[in-house]
Amino acid sequence: MFQLIRDLENTMLPAQKSLASSLKNDLLASTLLGCSSEQKGLKKQNFQSRLLAILNLATIYQWIFFMMTFPGQALGQNYDEQKVPVYKLPDPLRAESGQKVDSADAWTHRRKEILNFFEREVYGKKPAQPLKPEYTVTEDWTPALDGRAERKQVAISMGRNGSTATINVLLYRPVDREQAAPVFVGLNFIGNASINPDPAIGLHTNWTIGSEDEGVIDHRATVASRGKKKSRWPLAHIIERGYAVATAHCGDIDPDFDDGFKNGIHPLFADGHPVAHSEETWGTIGAWSWGLSRILDYLEQESEIDHTRAAVIGHSRLGKTALWAGAQDERFAVVISNNSGCGGAALSRRQFGETVQAINMNFPHWFCANFKKYNRREDELPVDQHMLVSLIAPRPVYVASATEDLWADPKGEFLSLLYADPVYKMLGTPGLPVDRMPDPDQPVQGTIGYHLRSG
Repeated sequence: MFQLIRDLENTMLPAQKSLASSLKNDLLASTLLGCSSEQKGLKKQNFQSRLLAILNLATIYQWIFFMMTFPGQALGQNYDEQKVPVYKLPDPLRAESGQKVDSADAWTHRRKEILNFFEREVYGKKPAQPLKPEYTVTEDWTPALDGRAERKQVAISMGRNGSTATINVLLYRPVDREQAAPVFVGLNFIGNASINPDPAIGLHTNWTIGSEDEGVIDHRATVASRGKKKSRWPLAHIIERGYAVATAHCGDIDPDFDDGFKNGIHPLFADGHPVAHSEETWGTIGAWSWGLSRILDYLEQESEIDHTRAAVIGHSRLGKTALWAGAQDERFAVVISNNSGCGGAALSRRQFGETVQAINMNFPHWFCANFKKYNRREDELPVDQHMLVSLIAPRPVYVASATEDLWADPKGEFLSLLYADPVYKMLGTPGLPVDRMPDPDQPVQGTIGYHLRSG
């Protein structure tokens, strides 16, 4: 039983461990000992009462872990289309003044309105202060992938307010191109070394999510993490098609746990942020998206990479990040998300799978504090995620879903594309070529693309 408790502690995030530790101390003092922490009496307790207390403690630990890791299930999330509430979506082509948006010029104004709503009510406002980064090449272009590619590693360092942050970027490019290569830009979950087992790739040293099976011990990547996520980064295929890759660990920008933003890049802006500690202060997803733009800044000076043809990509929480980065930074030529769900491509008002309340409870640091106002009140949001997609117009966007990932609401993701389509068509692009959700494994591609993968 003690091993069960230790195993649960090893999987907890810092906030979970803190709550569990406090509760454990109280239980050991009052329940296990049968008295207050100041009283004696351990010898008077019999074996049965001690065992019962240990069983109770283990049960409570399991409850803590479940509630803090999967609060949506505990809240009774909906997976039944018949229970989706009736909802009305805000019109991206209707300005706040009530005027219809029917031209590119009018859209420019409307786009600013929508972007401001997302900044203020969902993701938070990024700091206005510029930072001057320093670029350090830690490894220049070196043959890789059996001679089919070259690899480069660059550290983007920034300092302010006595704090520093470094984004370690890993680059791959094909060697058989005479011109600069278009590039996929995306963050990874457990470190650059996880995308390929090459021992020359720098091993991540900051806090990271991940399990022992992924080579992560106590939230630190070990040598066993090398190549653990290579299936998600098919480098050989990407290189064969003539594309480059640029990636960095999301934890270099902001470690993915709630510590009041004391680490990552947030301290660099702590004193001069115009909305510091306000309801509009940016969260972790905002920080990650900001980091993607800083990577693109570097690529603008990299002669081997065509930064004008950069596609920003991401899966799950990093898919939300890719969409928000692409919505803000129009330098990204293409935006691609995979299973991004709530706060990503899925409509919030459907309340299907993960909801606004569930995501804010589970990950209170991802969005700005204002977003919590809409827990169970999604219909009061001034925007919905189809408007996030519309901010990308007229640039191409591609959203991918999976049949078994109902938590991410595949139908809600497709509907966001469908309801963003009028913006794309108003701007003169083909938009989405279908008006019904395609069958699994039948991708559709216009300026808006979509597929529903089996699995």
